[in-house]
Amino acid sequence: MTVEIGMQVPELGVAANNGETVSLANFKGKNVIVYFYPKDMTPGCTTEACDFRDQVQQFTEVNAVIVGVSPDPVDRHQKFVEKYGLPFLLLADTEHQLAEAFGVWKLKKNFGKEYMGIERSTFIIDKEGKLVKEWRKVQVKGHVDEALTYIKENLN
Repeated sequence: MTVEIGMQVPELGVAANNGETVSLANFKGKNVIVYFYPKDMTPGCTTEACDFRDQVQQFTEVNAVIVGVSPDPVDRHQKFVEKYGLPFLLLADTEHQLAEAFGVWKLKKNFGKEYMGIERSTFIIDKEGKLVKEWRKVQVKGHVDEALTYIKENLN
């Protein structure tokens, strides 16, 4: 079953780059931005991560935490965090549990090849753990501003 607007998010535990197992339920009491991205160290994913990094203080000011999710393993996430100074957790959804729960594990096509992968998407979860906003097929440019504006106008 895919999480939809107004529903509680699932309490799935996923390994994080800090060595802990993290569930989105760990963040109750805060607004949560969960962004799914295809792969660490790639141009679009790096730009998106750095855009979130560069505005982390503005998100903190509106009681929001940022969590990135991709199918990359923990060690690759940690290298990504260290290389770009990312001040938020990256979850290693290697079994696609979260991606499938949010409906972002999709058949993709690239250069004539078909494969399963992450559809770049962002979700906002309110302080009670309910999904309140989603963006699918995200275009990176300007997206972080859009997410911050939504929280400021609707959840602050």
